[in-house]
Amino acid sequence: MTIRLFNTLTGKIEDLAPIDGKPFRMYACGPTVYDYGHIGNFRTFLQVDVLRRVLRLKGIEPQHVMNITDVDDKIIRNAALRGVSISEYTPRFESAFFEDLDALSVERPEIVARATEHIPAMVSMIEKLAAEDYAYKTEDGSWYFRIAKFPEYGKLSKKDFTGITDGARVDVDEYDKDSARDFALWKSAKPGEHRWETALGAGRPGWHIECSAMANEYLGDTIDLHAGGEDLMFPHHENEIAQSESATHHCFARHWFHVRFLLVEGRKMSKSEGNFYTLRDLLLKGYKASAIRMLLISVPYRQQLNFTFDGLIAETGAIERLRTFRERVRTAKPANETNTALTDETARCEKNFLDSLCSDLNTATARGAIFDLVRAGNAALDAGTVGAENAEQILGVLKQFDAVFAVLEDRDAEWTRFALDWAEREGRLDEASPEVLAQRSLSDEQIQALVDERTRAKKTRNFARADQIRNELAEKGILIEDSKDGVRWKRK
Repeated sequence: MTIRLFNTLTGKIEDLAPIDGKPFRMYACGPTVYDYGHIGNFRTFLQVDVLRRVLRLKGIEPQHVMNITDVDDKIIRNAALRGVSISEYTPRFESAFFEDLDALSVERPEIVARATEHIPAMVSMIEKLAAEDYAYKTEDGSWYFRIAKFPEYGKLSKKDFTGITDGARVDVDEYDKDSARDFALWKSAKPGEHRWETALGAGRPGWHIECSAMANEYLGDTIDLHAGGEDLMFPHHENEIAQSESATHHCFARHWFHVRFLLVEGRKMSKSEGNFYTLRDLLLKGYKASAIRMLLISVPYRQQLNFTFDGLIAETGAIERLRTFRERVRTAKPANETNTALTDETARCEKNFLDSLCSDLNTATARGAIFDLVRAGNAALDAGTVGAENAEQILGVLKQFDAVFAVLEDRDAEWTRFALDWAEREGRLDEASPEVLAQRSLSDEQIQALVDERTRAKKTRNFARADQIRNELAEKGILIEDSKDGVRWKRK
């Protein structure tokens, strides 16, 4: 089935394919590395990750470029407050961003482009715009884009900008008002600011030109898809279109992919509301990285997600159910014959899973198809009617599921320890929950040794010691499960 995806530009669901049969050229706006990323940021990066994983599942190789904005107003302001240069300030937060992506099992883009490493490309694009009078220089040495000369301005955000006043300018990188004002392409140097000496004069790039120049350098005049959060649609993406198409006289991006905001416990996330969370905040509270990933992609990208702690707990249970099911299928003694009814059900679930993903990345119905398979498979396992061929078929579907959802491999304890180590270095261990701190005191090897001691105690009928070990481990967030297949343990 062809992948079909909503295109913000046209307002329609359209087929998704490379324009020239080559790798799928996609550009996604990356982070501005002025602080740690929050869960709203990561919802966008995770939905882009789902998109590129579905492309690969369908045999389309992505050529994915993501920018790192390592110079802008916020970075300059924060670096100045700390008395350091931007080159000293940003690497810490860039490293943290990629560590958080790894914790959430987000695949790395093929190309990561830092704004400060592409100043010549930005200068070149501004010079092209100036040559055709799309860009003009002001008295202070800054360069602005002349919006009135681009009559299609507003075609992405669908805002009405009739009556544009030529020469009305806005200097800040981001602005909220729905007014069309000429935006800065190049900002003249201010006292104490980092600057580049260029043919345009001493200064630094505006935010919008960064993405246009880097997308053009790596992907060409026209790209297959541009992605980002819905907050970037205006003015950032609108400005990208204006300057890119004015410079190249080609369509900038054929398809636009925007991810909706999330709410937290039914409210808009903000520091003033007290519901602003980074990934590390949640790991220190004891929530699992896999559950955070699963929750953030559980609702399709065009729908608003209500992020709740009850939802995180539910996703933790759902992932455990999936992992347990896969282990049962792997280890169960196969029946003598293939269960033809289960074969049919497995094929049905696989088709529903793939069809859902190809239908505008409907992750909700896709995961529903997998849990249908879990129910049918568990019933057959209980009845002892899962043949070797059935097991192979089910594991194949689960492999496809994990190629997109990426939650079956259990690395949660590793990422919780990572967050604790980070908190210790930053002097923030007091932010960790007591249960998470207690887990830190026991390594996997130490836990296994206690579980083995408990097993020996039960065999020698020393039930008091066995119960004592279980209780001690439970106090530290370690749960023991006795089953017919043996003893398993897991961190809560």
